Formats: sequence, structure tokens, C-alpha cells
Amino acid sequence: MNRAEFIENNLGLVYACANRFRNRGIEFDDLYSAGCIGLIKATDNFDENRGVCFSTYAVPVILGEIKKLFRDSSAVKVSRSIKELSLKIHRTIREFQLVNGYEPSVNQLAEMLDTDPQQIVYALNATVTPTSLTADSENEEKQFDIPISSHEEKITEILALRQIIGQLDSTEKEILRLRFFQNKTQSETGQLLSMSQVQISRKEKKILEKLRKNLQ
Repeated sequence: MNRAEFIENNLGLVYACANRFRNRGIEFDDLYSAGCIGLIKATDNFDENRGVCFSTYAVPVILGEIKKLFRDSSAVKVSRSIKELSLKIHRTIREFQLVNGYEPSVNQLAEMLDTDPQQIVYALNATVTPTSLTADSENEEKQFDIPISSHEEKITEILALRQIIGQLDSTEKEILRLRFFQNKTQSETGQLLSMSQVQISRKEKKILEKLRKNLQ
């Protein structure tokens, strides 16, 4: 597989990363373009001898280019309605915590404020104070990064797992599907695949070991 084909086959990583920053004040096409720059950099600098999947290495590079785009754009624009919702959310969290002793979940906040859970997450992320990355001690100029929600923090692991599963053979994929997505027992899985329970057990151990090794 040549360089161009490799990059094209991994464009899904760019889409997944850029999609996390939709409606943050920058057009999706611009986010995608910045992500593609990150993908190209990751492709050219990736070292297979590091012992990690390409997606594990590439995603932080792609996100770095997207975040650089936000820095170059000075700030993430937040609408007045989102700012107002954020204030309501924080007030509701404080009140709930005083009564119950713990913070409410996103779904609880959505129910109490009669809004969509995604809007709750967006309002919280969009109004978080950015973190200073660097500061010039002489002129006190600062560069800022945008906050990354827990969803973004999991992108690397999710995409790496998908990539690894994609490398399994059809039988291994079917065992994973039956055992962990349909909650079949090893015996039931064996019957469906014309294999013994012992064979399923051995294959399952090998599959899980392969996943663990590649995710390290």
C-alpha cells in the first residue's frame, strides 16, 4: 500500500476527530482540512517499531492540528443562549449537590432543565475557560488550547479498538459479536459456529490477548 492509499484509508480518523468539534464556531470543512494536515504529518512520522497502532499515534496529531486552528482563530464563539444555558446548568448543579451530596448526571440535568443531553454537554464544554499552554515571560503573550470533553479523550482508544477488530478474521469477529454483543455463552457460541466450548474458550483467550497487546 503506497502513501496516498494509506492516507485515504485512514480519512475516517479525520472525520471522527473533526466531527467532535462541529458547531464550535468554525466550519466543518475547515476542521476537516486541518485534520487532514494532521493525518499527513502522522503518516510521515509514524514509526511501526513504537509498538502502537497507527490510530493511537495519529489521533492526537490530528486533534493537535484542529486545536491549532482554534488558536489561530483567536477564540471559540459561544452564543448568548449557550452562555445562559451554562449558567442555569451550574446553578442547578450547585442546588442539586447541596440537597443530594453529589453532582447530577447529564441525563438528570437534561430532565431538570427540559433540554437535550447533547445540549447540556455542549454548553458545559463551550463555556469552559481555556487552559494556557505557553506563556512568554517577556511580553506575557499566551497561547490557548480549547477544552476537550471526555468523549474526545476516548477517541484514540475507540478508533484503535475498531482498527484492531478490523484486522481479525471472520471467525474471530463472529466470536466477539456473539460473546460480547449478544451475550451468548461459550457453549451457545460453539453450537452456532459448529465448534466445541473448549475451542471457543481457547480462541476467545487468543482474541482478547491480541486486543490487549495491540492496545498497550
